Amino acid sequence: MSKSKMFQPLETVSELTLALYRRVSTDKQADEGYSLDVQQEKLQAYAKTFSNVREVRDYMDDGYSGSSLDRPGIGRLMKDIQAGEITHVIVVKLDRLSRSQKDTLHLIEDVMIPANVAFISIMESFNTDTAFGRAMVGILSVFAQLERENIFERTRGGMQKRVEKGYWPGGGRTPYGYDYDPARGILVPNEQAEMVRYIYDRYLAGVSMQTIADNLDLKYEKLVYNIITRKSNAGYIVYKGEEYKGLHEPIVSLDTYDRAMELLAERSAAKLVTKTSHLLTGLCRCGTCGARMRYMKWGKTGYKLVCYSQQRSKKYLVRDPDCDGPSPFAEDVEEGVVGALFAASKERLENARKSVESGSLTGMLQEQLQRAEAKLRRLYSLYGDSGDDYLLDAIHDAKEDIDRLNGTLREERTKGASTQSAMNAYEKLESIQDAWPYMSVQERRVVLVSVVESVTISGDYTDVKLKFGLSA
Repeated sequence: MSKSKMFQPLETVSELTLALYRRVSTDKQADEGYSLDVQQEKLQAYAKTFSNVREVRDYMDDGYSGSSLDRPGIGRLMKDIQAGEITHVIVVKLDRLSRSQKDTLHLIEDVMIPANVAFISIMESFNTDTAFGRAMVGILSVFAQLERENIFERTRGGMQKRVEKGYWPGGGRTPYGYDYDPARGILVPNEQAEMVRYIYDRYLAGVSMQTIADNLDLKYEKLVYNIITRKSNAGYIVYKGEEYKGLHEPIVSLDTYDRAMELLAERSAAKLVTKTSHLLTGLCRCGTCGARMRYMKWGKTGYKLVCYSQQRSKKYLVRDPDCDGPSPFAEDVEEGVVGALFAASKERLENARKSVESGSLTGMLQEQLQRAEAKLRRLYSLYGDSGDDYLLDAIHDAKEDIDRLNGTLREERTKGASTQSAMNAYEKLESIQDAWPYMSVQERRVVLVSVVESVTISGDYTDVKLKFGLSA
């Protein structure tokens, strides 16, 4: 130990100033015998065993954890020690001072000992006026730290099991649109849930996050992003990177959440490809061999779209070395693609709208599925009461009905999602047609990349495939 930390014997001190420190962090600690009054009673009784006491000072932290030194009472005590006003610090038990090994040793070795202050813990029966007492402090602080870490591990393990059962882990901020019901341990939608649904509806309709934020008087676009990307809105709990089905009621369907994430990915991809000065970069495919096509400068006449199988600059992109697919001028292809997109008639847009708005088949299938599941539960209940084996055939048939209905419902939802995407694309194209001549290449690419899956170029036709599985 360094010379600056050598402890000087206190027998030579004529008058003592005792600092009695007490702490509780929770009401439970008070119930278990660590109340502030109980600690004060023990500390004062112990202080009476000293002679030549000039002053007894009381330091207290009510409702503060021992895992940190960010406590007003301990802060005031440290200040008085450093000012040379204290000769002894007395606690009932070591963990009242701190539950952190690092903080305990810091207080004793870096604060008390250099100031020639003795530390005494009543229940552990030692004090730092002796070398043995100082050694014991280091040993006991290790056990205090161990207990704190054990509590943390037990708490974390219990939290994991709660989440696996579908209960909300608690702690931190409750997601927007929900309140936390501590009695049931789950999230409950509140009056803000309707705003969450509105945000998803607007975003899936093609409205930007910033516009949504402006309409709702939200300060930042990031707030809309946080709401849209939170999977708890669809009834799931994300805990330590893993997803669990929650017991709480979803604000939006999983399908709505998934479509929002797909649209977010598309828009993110669009942002990454807006630096090029060519409209169709990354979208064109050779109709002869299937390889990608690139823009190539063609003298003073402009650019051509050339198949990578013919150009050979990137061998890993070659599909057929003997490909004889066409290399049309890029300007002609661009005009054709844009014209094909804008040629999407109002009739097709109206048909998509009618299909999305009806949704009657999906609703009917959901009702049938609910009735089939209710029937299966009744059959299980009857079988449990009677044990009649004839009911097993009925249970088997009910399960087959449920599987069939689930399969049909998934197909209809997929169709509905594609139709919704088609409608969004047609509406977007219809709204920007007049502004197209005034848009920059980058602005046009943002639109095309969000709508177009691929452009296949063959000798006699150009096929534009949209991202929702249709052709323009």
